[in-house]
Amino acid sequence: MIKKIIVSTCLLLSFVSFAQEGTASPYSFFGIGDVRYKGTTEIRSMGGVAVEQDSIHINLDNPAAYANLKLTTFAIGGSYNTTKLKTDSESASARRTTLDYLAVGVPLGKFGFGFGLIPYSSVGYKIESIAADASENSTRFNGSGGLNKVFLGVGYSIIPGLSIGADAHYNFGKIETSSLEFVTGIPVGTRELNKIDLSGVNFNAGMMYQTKITKKLTFYSSLNYTLESTLTSTNTRNISTGLLNSNFDISVVDTTDDVVYKSDLTLPSKITFGAGIGESKKWLLGAQFSTREAGSLANNYNDMANVTYEKQQKFSVGGYYIPNYNSFTSYTKRIVYRAGLRYEKTGLIVDSEPINDIGFTLGLGMPITGSFSNVNFGFELGKKGTTNSNLVQENYANFSVSLSLNDKWFEKRKFN
Repeated sequence: MIKKIIVSTCLLLSFVSFAQEGTASPYSFFGIGDVRYKGTTEIRSMGGVAVEQDSIHINLDNPAAYANLKLTTFAIGGSYNTTKLKTDSESASARRTTLDYLAVGVPLGKFGFGFGLIPYSSVGYKIESIAADASENSTRFNGSGGLNKVFLGVGYSIIPGLSIGADAHYNFGKIETSSLEFVTGIPVGTRELNKIDLSGVNFNAGMMYQTKITKKLTFYSSLNYTLESTLTSTNTRNISTGLLNSNFDISVVDTTDDVVYKSDLTLPSKITFGAGIGESKKWLLGAQFSTREAGSLANNYNDMANVTYEKQQKFSVGGYYIPNYNSFTSYTKRIVYRAGLRYEKTGLIVDSEPINDIGFTLGLGMPITGSFSNVNFGFELGKKGTTNSNLVQENYANFSVSLSLNDKWFEKRKFN
């Protein structure tokens, strides 16, 4: 059954562009865009805490977790986002529906394998600055696209409770930006168009350890390290002038030849450590911390004097509770109730103001009767940015849903 679902889903997704506009954030103008991936729905609903070696859910944050899978697992998740953007004087709203991840995990004895696709970051902004003085230029900025990851990973169980793993990611994507300058009331403008093709490879290694500290309580820990890597950026720039219509679409009158050049962007190394305590299949409470160096992600079209980058840091706390995992009389007692809190320093500084992100999360894991599969729902309420220095504050609500389907593969069939 699960094999048919995977094939059908892959056929459907072959018609989908993964460089979708998964964000409406003006901060996606900088770097490689707004980082969308924050974990599977299950992990995201716990604030991002991913310390438990789960046997029926895929943990895409640490490849060592593949070693603990007991069943082949197919996972797909998506989300609906609504955002209110405001400054000191204006406000606007935006909505987005996106695919968040598609992954398969396969257990093979002490080994476990995982592969899939993650739309990692998105660019999606429309910014307008209309000059009050007719003698000054007005501007319109547009951007779309993003970065995607195809990954393949393996985990190995060294001894019960201790596993290690590694995965490789191929990063690819395209970003398109345009900036239009014009004088209000005059239907003539100059447009700069940038098309950026991104590609590169990065590697990730992890370790997970858990041990009983009492008859019921278990200690969980997770360590993950992502190596520094390079993204090759092939940039194509074109400048043209033309006539503007009422929608500011340009009819090109004169254009320059395309200018093509390559540059290297640096994705910095990242280290993540988490720990927790809990009772297996009953409850978990954990905390997680990650830090990443500033890196070098500015390109020619978004390298600005008033923008700098600092070390990124993320703090998470969260967990889950299951009233009675084995209940035969009450479905609600088998539901997984999740909650979490996270605080993130994104590493972006605009006009000397750090752009931080804080969110509160809730979630439910709804078991599918007669199987180990489940449907997961998540809700996140948060705030990103600030209205200081006439910047933009984003107040957002995310609704996410995922399927985690389980089956047995590579099992010998017996015939009488």
